[in-house]
Amino acid sequence: MAVLRAAVDAARSAPSVHNTQPWRWRIGDGDTLHLYADRSRQLEVADPDGRLLTESCGAALHHARLALAAAGWQFDVRRVPDGAPPDLLATIALTGRGEPDEHARTLLDAASSRRTDRRPVLDRPVDQAALDTVVAAVVAEDTHLYLLRDDQVVDLTAAMSSADRTEVGEEAHRAEIARWVGGERRDATGIPASAVPERPPQTQVPTRYFGPPGTLAIDERHDVAAVYGILHGDNDTPRAWLRAGEALSAGWLTATAQGLAMLPISAVVEVLPVRMALRRMLSGLGYPYLAIRIGYPDPDAPAPPATPRLAVDDILEG
Repeated sequence: MAVLRAAVDAARSAPSVHNTQPWRWRIGDGDTLHLYADRSRQLEVADPDGRLLTESCGAALHHARLALAAAGWQFDVRRVPDGAPPDLLATIALTGRGEPDEHARTLLDAASSRRTDRRPVLDRPVDQAALDTVVAAVVAEDTHLYLLRDDQVVDLTAAMSSADRTEVGEEAHRAEIARWVGGERRDATGIPASAVPERPPQTQVPTRYFGPPGTLAIDERHDVAAVYGILHGDNDTPRAWLRAGEALSAGWLTATAQGLAMLPISAVVEVLPVRMALRRMLSGLGYPYLAIRIGYPDPDAPAPPATPRLAVDDILEG
């Protein structure tokens, strides 16, 4: 069905950890679209439980939902259905036609310009109304976004440094990074060198290890006005991870539509002791899924290049 294929096409632009694009779609009977995890593109060292894989698939699910809603389709979504085949994360079933959703169209349009920008943001305080809108978008996806105080950003900095030391000290982790980061990425997955800073940026929370320097030019700016936060929820299950990915997509596209840049920070949830430290920052009231940074990008600097994407026929069956 053309509308379902169009939804898969829109989902291709969703963000994913290291641009692994770990999803697979299948068109089923009765106007249904099924989303599966593709374990062949899972980060086995950094993400052995599939937490980040599932969050990535959640972002793709949200993009597909936006495409259907913007086109005026009504649908039901079943997430991690009971008794479902292995790796089936969600099923979208079309239920009828309605009016095109203009808000969905706005977010879908933002998807074309959304980038993962690792450069420092402007020294300009983020508008509180804009922050509130981003938080509301996340909450609407059954997830929470806790914005950190200045003293807690220091704790996040320490957590990131600890996670990076742990991972860089593992040969298997360095080898996994080498497989997914750098070069021209002719296989249409991974992070090309053009999206990796040419040197470590001056940010409050340090960037993760990406192997050899990339080619993305950065200046001497320091992101002192950046806002940091933690995406979290009440459960630590695949369904909760999927919803976290949908929330990340909703928040990120909402930020993009308002001229803000959002950067996900995943290393802090990849190392168990560090993830537990983040949970203590939440006073034990939630499970952390990701940390994020929000700020204004430099309007005079060229946007980072779009990362490569697999073709529809590479990820769609039926």
